[in-house]
Amino acid sequence: MPFAVGFRYASAQREFIRDVFAPSVSATRPQASASDPCLGRDRVNVLLLGGDVGSRQLGTRTDSIMVASIDVDSGDTVLFGLPCNLENVPFLPGGTPLAELYPRGFAGPGDPLQWMANAIYPRVPELHPGVLGRTDNEGAGALKLGVSGALGIPVDYYLLVSIPGFVELIDAMGGVTVNINQPIPIGGAEGVREPEGYLQPGPDQHLDGFEALWFARGRYGLDDYDRMRRQRCLVGAVIDRANPGTLLTRYEQILDAGRKILRTDVPAELLPAFVDLAFQVKDAKVRSVVFARSERFSPDAPDYAWMRDVVARATGERPRTGGGGGEGTMADVAKAVCAYRPAA
Repeated sequence: MPFAVGFRYASAQREFIRDVFAPSVSATRPQASASDPCLGRDRVNVLLLGGDVGSRQLGTRTDSIMVASIDVDSGDTVLFGLPCNLENVPFLPGGTPLAELYPRGFAGPGDPLQWMANAIYPRVPELHPGVLGRTDNEGAGALKLGVSGALGIPVDYYLLVSIPGFVELIDAMGGVTVNINQPIPIGGAEGVREPEGYLQPGPDQHLDGFEALWFARGRYGLDDYDRMRRQRCLVGAVIDRANPGTLLTRYEQILDAGRKILRTDVPAELLPAFVDLAFQVKDAKVRSVVFARSERFSPDAPDYAWMRDVVARATGERPRTGGGGGEGTMADVAKAVCAYRPAA
């Protein structure tokens, strides 16, 4: 029996690696190797994206944009959440074609919605096909360069999760557990239609895939920043759920779901190093920095120099100082953000 199960798992794993981590061409991926997967750096930065349609279809809008900056020695991680309506996103300088095309950031004539951060993924391949050179996913490469320019750190790899397929992955894991502090709408659109229902407040709420999707996406009567914080909490819940028992007993279901919803430029030869790093992250500190609207930050007129300073201090690249920069309002320890504190 153990040999039979092991054979099934090995076969499923080969298919997963073949489909998701197939050989690819990337104009923005670092030239890392299995012997030095992190290029000798202290941190590796991975762009985490949620898209509205199938991961291999054109027109994907990345309405969830986060960067996981991981300390390669300790696994301690800082999650940076960027609003999807961030404007004038600056592409990484240094002679890159996009930085030359948009010296004042990603902007142009017409509908402003076509020039926000979540429009970079579909619009750059449409407007400038081939601008990055040989690459299998020009939209992801362009967004990596944009997020790098905004945050002031190199974005090494990306991972795109198709939001419709996200439901299947959570169900394959047996659901997740989160705290819900206020009613979360299921569906609905402001001024168009009412929500179909609500996820009710309560501690330790166990959610299936459909419920987890709306925990991450629901925003009727709320704002994008509340949604960004919930997405960060959901990432923590997935990390907690990914324990050895869950992975072993549901291995084939998780791989099958992952194969349908993931797209990435992490090469197969680096997977062993990333698996080791993932288990370090599970037992390490995961903090959150959400760039929410405040006196110091506005997505329609962002101070990118200030954002880079916040990132540098959050990752330890610059000493923390009392006062200035708004660190107290921007960086939240996960326990405080995701704890059960019902709204009055």
